[in-house]
Amino acid sequence: MTVRSLIFLTFVSFAAACGSTDAPKDIDAIRNESSKELTTIEWIDSVRNFGNISEGQKLSVSFRFKNTGNKPLVIQSVHPACGCTVADYPKEPIAPGQEGEITGEFNSEGREGQNHKEITVRTNTAAHSHNLVFDVNVVAKPQQQAQAPAN
Repeated sequence: MTVRSLIFLTFVSFAAACGSTDAPKDIDAIRNESSKELTTIEWIDSVRNFGNISEGQKLSVSFRFKNTGNKPLVIQSVHPACGCTVADYPKEPIAPGQEGEITGEFNSEGREGQNHKEITVRTNTAAHSHNLVFDVNVVAKPQQQAQAPAN
């Protein structure tokens, strides 16, 4: 087989593959299919300000939401932006019209001063990603003064 024949066969193979019916769907078709499972969410409280707390205190936070769509709402993941906050979320789908809650706990140990924290929530909504925010001012622990020894 000559080099020319080999090049010709390679070209024919690629040309035939381009006309294959197994080609991926166009992006609009993919979006239309995935949008069939999307719903909508309304955040009842997505921004919270907790004022002052004492350093070392563990602060419980919660963010309420409602499924305002007509498909089940699935919370796919919840990610706090910092290791000082842990979060939990409903693992079961939330039915249309029902409410749910994202909960978390902020550990203020060593976090003196103003703290602005975010929790990212991924859902089966058009926006896919939602940011929950809370602010808290951590007041330093009072300094314990050394007592003078008794005589």
